[in-house]
Amino acid sequence: MQIKSKLPQVGTTIFTVMSALAKEHNAINLSQGFPDFDCSPKLMELANKYINAGFNQYAPMTGTQALRERVAEIMETCYGAKYHPDSEITITAGATQAIYTAIAAFVKPGDEVIVIEPAYDCYVPAIEVNGGIAVYSQLNSENFSINWEDIKSKVNAKTKAIIINSPHNPSGSIISTKDLNELESIITGTDILVISDEVYEHMVFDGNNHQSVALHKVLASQSIVVSSFGKTVHTTGWKIGYVAAPKEIMLEFRKVHQFLVFVVNHPLQLALADYLADPQNYLELKNFYQSKRDYFLKITSGSRLIPLKTSGTYFQLMSYKNISEEGDESLAVRLTKEKKLATIPLSVFYKEKKDNKLLRFCFAKKDETLEKAAEIIQKL
Repeated sequence: MQIKSKLPQVGTTIFTVMSALAKEHNAINLSQGFPDFDCSPKLMELANKYINAGFNQYAPMTGTQALRERVAEIMETCYGAKYHPDSEITITAGATQAIYTAIAAFVKPGDEVIVIEPAYDCYVPAIEVNGGIAVYSQLNSENFSINWEDIKSKVNAKTKAIIINSPHNPSGSIISTKDLNELESIITGTDILVISDEVYEHMVFDGNNHQSVALHKVLASQSIVVSSFGKTVHTTGWKIGYVAAPKEIMLEFRKVHQFLVFVVNHPLQLALADYLADPQNYLELKNFYQSKRDYFLKITSGSRLIPLKTSGTYFQLMSYKNISEEGDESLAVRLTKEKKLATIPLSVFYKEKKDNKLLRFCFAKKDETLEKAAEIIQKL
């Protein structure tokens, strides 16, 4: 049998590769973005409650009513945005599925989608497997700001969507109100869809507020907001996320969603709905992770790694230009094998593997894990 791959250039994701390498070499894993601490005991108690109460069969295709209503409440609390829980919110099997579904629902063969690099690795394969064409724009390499003039120059009659991501993985940068005004001016009067990856929405630091597309009425009318409970409540393995969009957009989204995953884990949705009834369980997350960031920077201070500014997410970029001239992928592998510290090289987030001598560290870890990692970093 001769198989012609639809994604001939795609292999195993770097996150899987580096986590496997970390396990093989018993290295501290600051590569893949997941906490090494557990979620709230209260949340686990609620999950057990609903499992034991018999909520173990299919949930509604769109998500449980309780969780959709909770999402609507969160959107209004955080952004003053009103989304109807019945027609404008859908619970998904994580943010990656949500992004894939959004692209599959709207992108046809030959359509162009603007992707801003460095970009999370699920965007482009989803575009290409659906026959779309990724058109790349790069963030400013100094501060990872968006070059709106470049994006404007790439918008044409074939442009179907623009994908934005803030807080940004991998850089930790955030977009501003000015950025959203620029984006709004580009799409107004067009049929261009905005897919807004906001999975780190509750992790914005230093007194800043997350600038969601939901804050801008015109922009929100042409946007799909994507977020993740896994990031918010430390349960990445539960793979539950959500999308919010106007009902006309959501109608098309659900046409694909129902055949891609149909439904999402029933008892865990109910547990999340109960747990997030207390707004402090998401509003306080930014303080928790800012303290993690600050501690990681403190204990690595004085090392030969140079930290870049991080305004959101639970990732810290660091330059190793004072340590080595080797490529970032090669160094990341060597650090894992020889120094027992796993990181993610930044070049994998670029189509052309742009190498700026930067590594991404995940600080969503116990203090003792960060301290062990810092001991290694201080000796580099």
